[in-house]
Amino acid sequence: MQMIMHKDASSTRGKRVIRTDSNLPPDKKKFANRSFVGVDGVDRISHLPVEVRIHILSMLSLKEAARTSVLSFRWLNLWKHTSSLDFDADIESDMSQSELIDSAGPKFVQMVNRVVESHKSLAIKEFKINFPLDASYTNSITRWLEFAFSRHVQRLELHLDDDPEFRNYDSCSCYPEQLLARSNMILDFQSLKELSFKNVQLSGGAIEFFIHNCTQLERLIVDSPGKYVSKLEVCGSSLVLKHLEIVSFVGLESLKIFAPRLTSLRLTSLKGVLLEIVPMLVDVCVGSTYDDLDCLKNLIHALSCCFSQLETLKLVMPRFPHEQENDELCNFPEMPKLKKLVVEYDSFDDDKQCFMRLASLTRASPQLQEFVLNNKRFGSGISPKRVDNDGAAIIKFRHEHLKVFKFCGYYGRPSHDALVEYILKNCVVLEKIIIVPCAPEYCPDGFDRYILSVEEATRKKAKLHLEPHLPHHVQLIIL
Repeated sequence: MQMIMHKDASSTRGKRVIRTDSNLPPDKKKFANRSFVGVDGVDRISHLPVEVRIHILSMLSLKEAARTSVLSFRWLNLWKHTSSLDFDADIESDMSQSELIDSAGPKFVQMVNRVVESHKSLAIKEFKINFPLDASYTNSITRWLEFAFSRHVQRLELHLDDDPEFRNYDSCSCYPEQLLARSNMILDFQSLKELSFKNVQLSGGAIEFFIHNCTQLERLIVDSPGKYVSKLEVCGSSLVLKHLEIVSFVGLESLKIFAPRLTSLRLTSLKGVLLEIVPMLVDVCVGSTYDDLDCLKNLIHALSCCFSQLETLKLVMPRFPHEQENDELCNFPEMPKLKKLVVEYDSFDDDKQCFMRLASLTRASPQLQEFVLNNKRFGSGISPKRVDNDGAAIIKFRHEHLKVFKFCGYYGRPSHDALVEYILKNCVVLEKIIIVPCAPEYCPDGFDRYILSVEEATRKKAKLHLEPHLPHHVQLIIL
């Protein structure tokens, strides 16, 4: 038996740091005579071919690339030819998202505008915006998109929020659909390989335009309110799409997918989902909403055509399946190729029914090698109950491939300890148990010390409760 404990006393929960350096490269006169000279007196780096120097710059952040102008005159303004423009502001602040937009938004927009106006390259590989901007900046966002498409961009990210849990859907930016009408004249969508929108309002027509007109598109992420989209089709025998995410669409009632090369899929609702032809799909992440009382039935129906081929499955559930859904779980379709299973939920009842439900999923995955449980309910309000041994006996199942069990949100409750005990008894080749005493993702100001003390107490409780039961070949890791 081996036990490892990791502790990180630092905490920056709920903080945002703003770093939006708008300084462009220094004046030519000031640095014209500088050079980077080695010990032999030869300025080798400045005599590299221009293509090599630009390639080096493309691997740096935009700020780092601009700073290379101080190396020598040969590097001055060379950053303006880089093929990668990543405007990703590191944000950490006590301000709300609306306050952040008002205070730092103008500075960020000004910085992006200055870079875009001075950029010289005729083609760019990636263009990324990652900053919370609302509809008041639509004109600037439209100009940025025009710039990116006119430069034959291959990877485009437009992420306009920093906190998806607190979005204001009424003020989010809308994709400027007038750009789609100009696709055959000025703008080039044919080069797009990866496209990602977050907190951007898109119509179903705009999404389907990208799907059918971007012939090289391999990765599409749309994390959008989607309140005007009720029906969506991602269909085509010639699609080269490999990764698809349709997230947060509040009004979506029908989603049809026919994508022969799709390997990875993420959905946050299973209502009306129809997977027609997805022969290469092996990685799935699906969720359900609080009002979806038939989430398991919808799950089984939606994935019926691909259970036999899945290798990774993540289930995100706001609540754990209720007793009425035991039949669906006990008869859960077998997943003979599944190697990793992740179950994330917001509540965990302290009774043997939970173990029966979890065991049903592991029994349906005979080749499972990694099982991750993520309990997001901090300090559940349910009173602790002792789990009887009969419950553990009912669900006994010898699992011969599971090597790693990770429990996020462990708090040392009786049900939590009993679950770990079940894993130890039934998984004969287990190598690691990883315990993560997660605190809430969002907590009121002034609770940081309390959260740290709870986490530290939970680490000690995990060591006390679990260490005595560990076989010598199992490693306990407490993060």
